[in-house]
Amino acid sequence: MDSNHQSNSKLGKTEKKFLRKQNKARHTLLRHEGIETVSYATQILVVANGGLGNGVSRNQLLPELEKLGQVDALLMPPNKPYSFVTYRTIEESKKAYVTLNGQKIVDDLGQKIILYLNFVEKAQWKELGLQALPPGLKVVEEIISSEDEKLLLESVNWTEDTDNPNFQKSLKHRRVKHFGYEFLYENNNVHKDKPLPGGLPDICDSMLEKWLKEGFIRHKPDQLTVNQYEPGHGIPAHVDTHSAFEDEIISLSLGSEIVMDFKHPDGVTVPVMLPRRSLLVMTGESRYLWTHGITPRKFDTVQASKGHKSGIITGDVGDLTLSKRGIRTSFTFRKVRQTPCDCSYPLVCDSQKKEPPPSFPDSDKEASQLEQKYVHQVYEEIAGHFSSTRHTPWPHIVEFLKALPSGSLVADVGCGNGKYLGINKELYMAIRDPSLLTTRLLAAPYSSAHCSLVLQWKQERLPPPLLHSPAVGCDRSQNLVDICRERQFQAFVCDALAVPVRSGSCDACISIAVIHHFATAERRMAALQELARLLRPGGKALIYVWAMEQEYKKKKSKYLRENRTSQGRQEINSDLSAQEQFVEPMPDTGHQDSACSVPSINDFQKGRCNSKEVANCKLPIHTNRTSFHSQDLLVPWHLKGNASKEKPTEPFGPAGTHDPGPVFHRYYHVFCEGELEAACQTLNNVSILQSYYDQGNWCVILQKV
Repeated sequence: MDSNHQSNSKLGKTEKKFLRKQNKARHTLLRHEGIETVSYATQILVVANGGLGNGVSRNQLLPELEKLGQVDALLMPPNKPYSFVTYRTIEESKKAYVTLNGQKIVDDLGQKIILYLNFVEKAQWKELGLQALPPGLKVVEEIISSEDEKLLLESVNWTEDTDNPNFQKSLKHRRVKHFGYEFLYENNNVHKDKPLPGGLPDICDSMLEKWLKEGFIRHKPDQLTVNQYEPGHGIPAHVDTHSAFEDEIISLSLGSEIVMDFKHPDGVTVPVMLPRRSLLVMTGESRYLWTHGITPRKFDTVQASKGHKSGIITGDVGDLTLSKRGIRTSFTFRKVRQTPCDCSYPLVCDSQKKEPPPSFPDSDKEASQLEQKYVHQVYEEIAGHFSSTRHTPWPHIVEFLKALPSGSLVADVGCGNGKYLGINKELYMAIRDPSLLTTRLLAAPYSSAHCSLVLQWKQERLPPPLLHSPAVGCDRSQNLVDICRERQFQAFVCDALAVPVRSGSCDACISIAVIHHFATAERRMAALQELARLLRPGGKALIYVWAMEQEYKKKKSKYLRENRTSQGRQEINSDLSAQEQFVEPMPDTGHQDSACSVPSINDFQKGRCNSKEVANCKLPIHTNRTSFHSQDLLVPWHLKGNASKEKPTEPFGPAGTHDPGPVFHRYYHVFCEGELEAACQTLNNVSILQSYYDQGNWCVILQKV
C-alpha cells in the first residue's frame, strides 16, 4: 500500500523487506482465510500475527491499539493468528496503520512477534454458531473449599516408595497414581480381578458421601486416578471403555482451571471451562458417545468477561482472550462395572457390538476382502455425501496440472468427484475414483494415438456404442458412476490394479489420496507400478497419501486443527491451512512423537515396512480429528442423510439424542515419513523429482526415464 505513494526504487532495504512481509501476510489472509484487504483506508484493520493463535492475548493487544485512538471493537477469533480492530474514525485507523505496522509485540511466552496491519471493508471469520453442553454433562463450581483443596493436594505423596502398588512414577507428560484399581491407558480399562490394596484414600470418603447426599453423584466410586499436569501437557481424546465402568465418571480439578474439549462423532466440538475446585460429572451421552480430552498447550482461549467461569467457551470473538495454564491436579473417580454394558449406544459399545473389528490381513486374498468391505462397499454407500465434501482443489496439485504442456493426456487415478478435471482445459483427462480403487477413463476426444481400452473388466462390459463417445470412464461404484454421468462423464466398472490403458500412453498421472486404501505393502507397490506403467518416457506422476505425522515441523495439519463447532456454520472454503503463520514462527507448545521409524528400500523389496507388526491384530478404530497411533486403522465416516436406498439407518442412540446418522469405517494405511519415497525408489525406470509434505499428506513427483 505504501508503494502507491513512493517508488520502490527509493525505498531502503528495511522498508522493502517490510513490504514483502506485509504482502505475504495479505496474500496468506486471502488464500487461506478468504479475507480480502483493500488499498484505501477504512475504519477496520486486520492485524496479522496479532491473534489468539499466536499467543497474543486481548490484554496485550488492546492497550497498544488504544494508544492510537478510540477502539470500538477488538474481535479475536479463537485459534486464529489474526484479529480485527475497528476504530471510531478513519483517521485513527490510519494512525494505527502507520504506527504499528512492522512493530514488535511480546506475547505471553516472552516471544517477540511482528504485527502486519491491512485495511479491510468488513471483519469476517467462521461462525461458531450456538452451542450447548453435551447431554448428560454438568460442571459444579466450588464443590470444595480452598482449605479442602489444600488438604487434598497435600495428601498426594509423589515421593513415596516406588514399591507401593498405588504409585506409578510418571507417564510421558504427567505424574499419576491409582487407587482401587490401576487405570490402563492403552485401552482405557482396568484389570477387574486385580484390585489394589487399601481402596480409596480415607480423605476422599467423607467428600464422596457428601456429594452422594447432596445429589451431585449417584454412585460411590471404587476407583481413583490422580494426575498432575504441567502447563503445555494434555490428554488424548478418548471415551472410557463402556464395559469397564458404570455410567457416571466424575473429575475434580485442583490447582488450576483448564479447558476440556468434548467431541461428538459427527465432528462437533464443544470447549468447556473447568474452573479450579470444580467437579465435572459425565453421564449418558457425554460419557458414552462424546470423546473428552485436553489439547496440549500452555494457554487456553477463554472468555474475557470476569463473570464467566464454568461452562462453554462461546464463539463471541469480542469476548475472548488467553489464560495461562498452571499446574493442575485432577482426581478422577470411576465405579468399576461388574456386568456387561447395556447403554443406549450399541454402535460404539464394546459390550454390544455385533461384529468385532477386522484383523490385519496376512494374505493377498484377505487384503482384497478387507478392501472390498471397508473401502469399496463403504464408498458405494457414502458416494453422494462424500462427493458433496470434495469441492476445493489443493493448490500444489493445481500447480502440477497447470504446468503440463497443452494436449497432454493425464490419468487422474483418484478423481473422487472429478474436481481436478477442469483445472487445465488444454489437457485430456483420464480419471478414476480414489476411494473405490477403480479407474475412470475420460479422454476427450478419444484417440488411439493417446490410449486404448483393454476390455478386461470383470463385472460388466462396455457397450460397443460407448467406444465412440468422446469421454469414457470406469469405476467400481455404481453410485459414483451415476454422479460422473450427471456431470457429463461416462463411466464403467474395472479393476484399478489392471488399468485398461495401454502402457506408456499417458503424459502424466495424478493419484490423490488413493494408495493409502490398499491393505498390504505388496498391493500398494502394485498400485505404484501401475502408475509407472501408464507413463510414457519423460511422463510425470504426482502421488499423495495420508501421513502418519499430522503434526510436522511444529505445525498441526488442518485435519487436527479443523474442529467443527456447529453443522450450520459459515465456512470460508479452503482445503489447506486456515491457522497458518503469516511471517513470524509460532512458539513451540508441544509436539507429537512419530509412532513409526523411517523405512528403508529393503523393507519394500521384502514387501513390508519396518513399523510395528500388526498381523493377527485387530484394526483399531480411529478417533476423528486426533493424531494417529497406528499405521493401519479404520477411520469412521458419519453419514449425513439417508444411508442408502435399501438399508435403514442405525442411529448411535435413542430418539431425541444428538444422532449423527449411520457410521461406516474406511480402511487406511497412513504413511510414515520416507515410506512413500522409499517405495517409489524400488520402481524400475523411475526417478523421484520431488518429495514433500503438504497439510497432513506425504507427496512425491516421479518421472519415467
